[in-house]
Amino acid sequence: MATGTISFGLVAIPVKLYSTTVTGSRIGLNWINPETGSRVRMRYQDPSTEELVERADLVKGYEFAKGQYVIFTEEELEEVLFKATHSIDIKEFVPLEQVDPIHFEKAYYLGSDIGGERPYQLLSTVMREKNRAALATYAARGKNYLVMLRPFENGLIMQQLRYASEIRAFDEIEVGDAEIDKNELALAEQIVDQISNDNFEPGQYHDTARERMEAIIGNKIEGQEISAAPEEEAQGQIIDLMEALKKSLAEDSDSKPARKAAQRKGSAKKPTQKKAAAGKAKATARRARKK
Repeated sequence: MATGTISFGLVAIPVKLYSTTVTGSRIGLNWINPETGSRVRMRYQDPSTEELVERADLVKGYEFAKGQYVIFTEEELEEVLFKATHSIDIKEFVPLEQVDPIHFEKAYYLGSDIGGERPYQLLSTVMREKNRAALATYAARGKNYLVMLRPFENGLIMQQLRYASEIRAFDEIEVGDAEIDKNELALAEQIVDQISNDNFEPGQYHDTARERMEAIIGNKIEGQEISAAPEEEAQGQIIDLMEALKKSLAEDSDSKPARKAAQRKGSAKKPTQKKAAAGKAKATARRARKK
């Protein structure tokens, strides 16, 4: 995506930034005119005159009061906005567990650039051994970002962070006040222990909404109708917490062996099913293009 330089002390490490997400992993839907089948375009309209305005003729402004704006010219914005230095300036190293994920925004993989292989590996190794993250500033796209460098596998990730002023204080949130019963706490701990896992395995979870949408898209390409699955009835309000905990514990105890067997069976079949589904989608897309 970009190149940059990690700087701390007299050390400068040339790096490359890479996206952490797969291109095209999300299904995007466009606005279509059903009468023509064409994708519509966004147009800008002045509500006071109802006239269309070209984007090239627009300027940017900040609304400081209702309907009142401070206007900025391109020259003024260039003076205000940060110049893109692409320098990742490390300010301090902090314990990794001290940075709460509530601060996390986008993440980027960092790879070494030409000539930066040794210092890159040195930095990532010492941060991993010390269990430290590096807080830094990064000027790009007209902004000065707060970022964190953290060890990841055999390299580094640059995590864009939210500033403290962007995060709402939790004491604004109502959480209620209730006395915890020791027996209820003991049952809750048993439920947590039964479904606990010492390893984070994201591969066992799937975007079922995306998979369902892909199936629907394939059916529509083939001209099939969409049938909606019946909605589940809403669960009633829990009145007896102790009874609900006991019931949850019993149900989970009964279903745990079956769930593990299903996971093993599903993981064994998944590559073949996925490959077949992908082949079917490609075939239907080719037939649609030919038509």
